Amino acid sequence: MLSKSLTFIICILLLFVFSCEKAIPLSNLKISEQIIDTNYLGDNYVKKIQTNEKNNYVLDNGQLLLGNKNIQAMSYSGYRKETRGKGLPNINDYCPTIDELKEDMRILSAMGIKLIRTYDTQEYDHAPRLVEAIHQIKQEDKNFEMYVMLGAWIQCKGAYTDKVDHTIEDEEFNILEMNTAIELAAKYPDIVKIIAVGNEAMVTWQAHWVDSKIILKYVRYAKDAKTKAVNGYLLPKDVLLTSSDNFAVWGAEEGYRKESLTELIKEIDFISLHTYPFHDTHYNSHFWKIPVKDQDKTDDEKVIYSMEGAFNDAMYQINLVKNYIKEIGIVKPIHIGETGWATMDDHFYATPGSGATDEIKDKMYYDAINKWCFDNNFSCFYFEAFNEPWKGGKLGSESHFGLFTVDGKAKYPLWHLVDNGTFDGLTRGGNKITKTYNGDYELLHRDMLIPPTHKED
Repeated sequence: MLSKSLTFIICILLLFVFSCEKAIPLSNLKISEQIIDTNYLGDNYVKKIQTNEKNNYVLDNGQLLLGNKNIQAMSYSGYRKETRGKGLPNINDYCPTIDELKEDMRILSAMGIKLIRTYDTQEYDHAPRLVEAIHQIKQEDKNFEMYVMLGAWIQCKGAYTDKVDHTIEDEEFNILEMNTAIELAAKYPDIVKIIAVGNEAMVTWQAHWVDSKIILKYVRYAKDAKTKAVNGYLLPKDVLLTSSDNFAVWGAEEGYRKESLTELIKEIDFISLHTYPFHDTHYNSHFWKIPVKDQDKTDDEKVIYSMEGAFNDAMYQINLVKNYIKEIGIVKPIHIGETGWATMDDHFYATPGSGATDEIKDKMYYDAINKWCFDNNFSCFYFEAFNEPWKGGKLGSESHFGLFTVDGKAKYPLWHLVDNGTFDGLTRGGNKITKTYNGDYELLHRDMLIPPTHKED
């Protein structure tokens, strides 16, 4: 018989081996670096166009704001409730408070985020409260660093009603948005460095879309405000101007290729491009479904296959835009204004469906797109920082793009930061920052959805 001490040692060794085997998937489920490296855009583009000071913001310390891996970016909206309060009395009672916004900014700053983008300026108090929150933190901590790409919402007449008219803009609303953006940039010049005129305001599947000539009009309106005050406010001369829209708008699809788009690309400082292979897993799924010949592969292998296809889909879309602006003879950098991966859904992206939503895929995409952006001097405003329940209900995918849950749990892409103590002492809504699934990878992996097999015609 084995002695008790020897038996104990063997048990410890077996436990160690078993633990190591369970930990392997943590590093295995990823998009290969070879695929990321193969999509490098080339030295001429990356080292000349993407880092050209002419189309960038030079900070006081001499660093460039965009395409700088030391200044990570993030899409941000801080709504925590199931409604933004639209149409209700006291609409701003549903808007995050300055203290709540400060709470979020400290969390993002801890993980290295120094540049955030917003979406509108005046219908709700979110944007004014946000820049004031950042200002207050900077007063408390001289080393705190956070910049804003301030979004001005541009829409057509009757947007989101049964009287929508895409041939006419909602001029009164749009001017209010632009004037508020100019005012906030003038009041907070150390914070607001970019104004994005419109968010998916040209792509025709959006309910509020307008013609590119309307976006061009307001980009020029903002440029004019650098020399001619609007309501007593001059836009600082070094504020960058762009518009954030789907890749198709930026010349990838022929229907958008018109003179006003060409003029718009000339006027803006950079293209803010949206790419969502996540949505394409349903709408354009050629890259996503598992070939019949691979149906016997392991679940992990199937997920890797589909996620590498998703990453290549994003690269394809970026290259379509890059090639188009080269074709029309314009030299302009591109940055990713939005891309992301939802972690829950009850419809198209669940099972049955494309099987796209879970935290493992979110981490695979987040890690890969960030590495590619670092390598190619792209800023990536990953969508988004926190879940927002008002967007898609309790289970809809639009409510689950955040890297954090509403109550402050860090999803799988950020588990390592929790382990490293990055969020020690920080809270959201009174909750400490902890891991989803209580950090149990086995439970996480159990919820991983498997993409469907390609059905033969």
